[in-house]
Amino acid sequence: MPSQSRFISILGIFIIWQTLALLINSDTFPTAVDVFKSLAFHLSEGELLYHLGITLARVAITFFIAMVIGVFFGILMGSYKKIDTALDTLLIIGLNIPALVTIIICYIWFGLTDTAALLAVIINKVPTVIVTVREGARTVELKYMQIAQIYKVSKIDTLNKIFLPQIYPYIMASARTGLSLIWKIVLVVELLGRSSGIGFQLSMFFQFFDISSIMAYSSAFIIVILLIETYVLRPLEQKANQWR
Repeated sequence: MPSQSRFISILGIFIIWQTLALLINSDTFPTAVDVFKSLAFHLSEGELLYHLGITLARVAITFFIAMVIGVFFGILMGSYKKIDTALDTLLIIGLNIPALVTIIICYIWFGLTDTAALLAVIINKVPTVIVTVREGARTVELKYMQIAQIYKVSKIDTLNKIFLPQIYPYIMASARTGLSLIWKIVLVVELLGRSSGIGFQLSMFFQFFDISSIMAYSSAFIIVILLIETYVLRPLEQKANQWR
């Protein structure tokens, strides 16, 4: 039934979009049909898949690195008060630096390279992961850890079977919000300083006021992200919560 409800909601959005576009009748607000025709054209040309693949690769790399770093420091800060106190100021600064500033600085310092682009995205994402995971580490039930210590459970088993399962929901929450944040930043990074990817293509279409192509490329990327959310992140979240 959930899949049926999603289909109905998507169909409703399509109908509302098509109706509004017909009523407004403006070149800057294409109909849903026109956008999907544009999407089909770019798919047939092959350029959309090429740029989509590049953007998804950047999203995957930055997502993985940011999650690993963020989870590591989030657990440390949530588990040890001294480390939390020492790094809290840096965390606040990281959370409040605008993404645009980080992107520009990375491009100036490291040049208009993929390394600079990926670094800018990682720097913007890591603090948000740390904050979420830190809160999870703070909520860990210490009595379970003490029981494991009494029964001389190995540190590896204690970590994998007692500690981590309690913070899995927080890790998954940071992953889901992180994915939505990362792909947006990646598009900005590509728009400002790369010669490939969805963001770069959007900047090109903007110069020609090709709104149909802009919405077609955006729709393709949103569809992929929705598929990842539905068939990857959501099942992982359910599996992570099985211990409860």
